[in-house]
Amino acid sequence: MWSRIGLPGADVTVAPGWLEREEADELLARLTDELPWEVHRIRMFGRVVDSPRLSAWIGDADATYRYSGTRFVPHPWTPSLQALRDRVAEACGARFNSVLANLYRSGGDRMGWHSDDEPELGPEPLIASLSLGAERTFRFRAKSGGEAVAVELGHGSLLRMAGATQRLYKHELPARARIAAPRINLTFRLIGA
Repeated sequence: MWSRIGLPGADVTVAPGWLEREEADELLARLTDELPWEVHRIRMFGRVVDSPRLSAWIGDADATYRYSGTRFVPHPWTPSLQALRDRVAEACGARFNSVLANLYRSGGDRMGWHSDDEPELGPEPLIASLSLGAERTFRFRAKSGGEAVAVELGHGSLLRMAGATQRLYKHELPARARIAAPRINLTFRLIGA
């Protein structure tokens, strides 16, 4: 089920088709409608701008998160996300108290190079990333330099990043001009690790 991604010093695995297509289709439709999507304001290159995607921060009441100069207070868990969190936690052998949901409305929406290395996540966070909708390319690049490594994340795939991954690598979801369909990505995390 899990395949290892070849990133020296990192612990990254992917399970393509972790969710069956029918379940992934239903979850994509439900989350598109039920989550409190908003445009987050983030600090980039010294100025505050709208993020190039819609997002929703969901979690336990104490799972406050600081990212790019902004403090995010979580919305409460929806029943479908809470049930999904428990399944993802079991698959990854981890515990999660929050999820960042990102809605990429088309291939023009993106996420730039970054690491999930905020202090609230602890020194070696385990982050589980579930993709729903349009297949998109996810790329890793060592902080020390070198070529990027690309992973295609399809509908229902589950990506697990652990160990020194966030300390050693950055990742991104680049824009893809020819993609018109939406994609939801759910990154489950443990805040206050």
